[in-house]
Amino acid sequence: MPDTYTYKARDKGGNVLNGTIVADNEALVLARLREQGFVPLEVGKQGRSMNIELSAKKVKLKELAVFSRQFATMVNSGLPILRALAILSDQTENPELARVLGVIRTDVEQGASLSGAMVKHPKVFNDLFVAMVKSGEMGGSLDDVLLSLADMIENEVKLRGKIKSAMTYPIAVVVLVTLIMSAMLLFVVPQFQSIYAGLGGSLPLPTRILLTVSNIFKKLWYLVLIGSIVGRIFFRRWKKTETGRAAVDRMKLKVPIFGMLFQKVALSRFASTTAMLLKSGVPILQALDIVSETVNNRVVAIAIEDVQRSVREGESMAKPLSNHPVFPPMVVQMLAVGEETGQVDTMLSKVAQFYDAEVEAQVDALTSLIEPLLIAVIGGCVGAAVVALYMPMFNIIKLIPSS
Repeated sequence: MPDTYTYKARDKGGNVLNGTIVADNEALVLARLREQGFVPLEVGKQGRSMNIELSAKKVKLKELAVFSRQFATMVNSGLPILRALAILSDQTENPELARVLGVIRTDVEQGASLSGAMVKHPKVFNDLFVAMVKSGEMGGSLDDVLLSLADMIENEVKLRGKIKSAMTYPIAVVVLVTLIMSAMLLFVVPQFQSIYAGLGGSLPLPTRILLTVSNIFKKLWYLVLIGSIVGRIFFRRWKKTETGRAAVDRMKLKVPIFGMLFQKVALSRFASTTAMLLKSGVPILQALDIVSETVNNRVVAIAIEDVQRSVREGESMAKPLSNHPVFPPMVVQMLAVGEETGQVDTMLSKVAQFYDAEVEAQVDALTSLIEPLLIAVIGGCVGAAVVALYMPMFNIIKLIPSS
């Protein structure tokens, strides 16, 4: 049986409106308000209300991939874009994506292009997504472009999952070692310190260092904690600066074991993204500009900016890349061959396939290598602390005062 619902909503001009709607349930009220271009603030039966969560929930890459694939299917089936957006807005489980799609549908209905409406929501649709959609609109191949985007996003999700699985174990071990060492410094070492204090004599250097660190942790633990938090905050802010980001990305490429993995991931992302943009008809300078922002590594981005300058001056893409060690000779040579044959996008696709396979193989190798390596790290850290504690025992006869 239909009920009367009161609502509070914000219109396109930012004005807050109040009113009533007769509907079977709250979900239908919300859907009707969104169809009218309103942003619901409160909805409920007369006499009670339900607050709508306004904090923007992040749209995950996986959800964006599903949206792209479903949107492509609907467009390919001949469904009007407005109708497809309305269906996708209603069926998505992410409220932020539903809200954004509702706003995009309203903008398109008022005469904006799909890419022009999407560009207003950079937190959901980045420059790469918008440029691809725009090329699909201009070339009449929106469904094919959306499928390509879905494939690319799914590959990105898969790649991130592999890297995360490879990094989870090391992070867990580092946390475990930190907890063990902290417990030893706070509770175990002080017990030995009281024993050694009554013996007199000179303690070995490793033991003195360990006791000094333990005293600092025990007496000034709050300063250590505050310093760690403040240091983390300053590091994150510094990392967001141009200099900090470049330094961190450069350091990531030099990290033992994982540096090669980060490099291959960046090269794969550069090659696949550039190839897809060029295949979709995006101009080369615009494509390079988008890639430099989406490659997620400042060292590679600097190299791409050099390529932009070279292309703008009428020179080749491959030549400036040879000046950057992050790009192996194989990539430079394949890009040069692509320029000579007019198949840059094809060559870059082959480079992307090669590095995708390399990343997968290296992640599998790291997974099997990391476990024994980290066990050795744990044993080394804890063992060094234990040896430092027991070193005076080997010389205890000399430390005990004669009666």
